[in-house]
Amino acid sequence: MITSLQIGDSLQEIKLNPVSRLDLIKYAGASGDFNPIHTIDEEATSAGLPGIIAHGMWTMGNLAKLFTAYYDEGFIQDYEIRFSGMVFLNDVLTLKATLFEKLDDRLIFNVEATNENNQQVIKGTIVFAQY
Repeated sequence: MITSLQIGDSLQEIKLNPVSRLDLIKYAGASGDFNPIHTIDEEATSAGLPGIIAHGMWTMGNLAKLFTAYYDEGFIQDYEIRFSGMVFLNDVLTLKATLFEKLDDRLIFNVEATNENNQQVIKGTIVFAQY
């Protein structure tokens, strides 16, 4: 149970599969963000990038997977994120959440995603509200 966590405890980390072009094409269709730097190599390099990059919101959305096992106990009430690095094709992201504060019916977690080189690509906080 998520309520049994103590400050400083972490949820089980999740390691995602390598980022694929198909992941980003599917996300573009679902989100309506068809910026070609996310799906077409030539467009990304002509924009000065070393290759296509994942949508920031794709990375952010994946952080919610950390809480999937606990949705019978509550829901993500608030999300505050800062993008700190780019995510490229074939990057393997590790998602992490550590309990920072407990308030009545809310749990506040520090969250982050790091790539296979242990470089942080996104960080922030998630407020998990209990039913």
